[in-house]
Amino acid sequence: MKYKKWSLAQKLEILSVSEDIGIVEACRKYSLSTGTFYNWKKKFESNGEAGLKVTYDSKSKELKAAEEENRVLRKLLSDREIELEVHRELLKKKFGTCDPRKI
Repeated sequence: MKYKKWSLAQKLEILSVSEDIGIVEACRKYSLSTGTFYNWKKKFESNGEAGLKVTYDSKSKELKAAEEENRVLRKLLSDREIELEVHRELLKKKFGTCDPRKI
């Protein structure tokens, strides 16, 4: 099922229409569930228009870029750790262990 993304203006319009024609009729007219309507109404009453702002695209471009950079850096770090482990194993094979008990 595809969900509809409502803009701030549409949400405010639905809330104002519901005062005129009633909540159930407004929900039917706009094909909106009453649960969603009451969530919007509660957010609007507590925070005003700021509570109804669109939140599905809340990550900014800078945050997305930083997350991508972190992903790349973590991959590079893990690759480097694997490389170092391989070098350690090769050194162990070449020189043996440095355990003083074996001397």
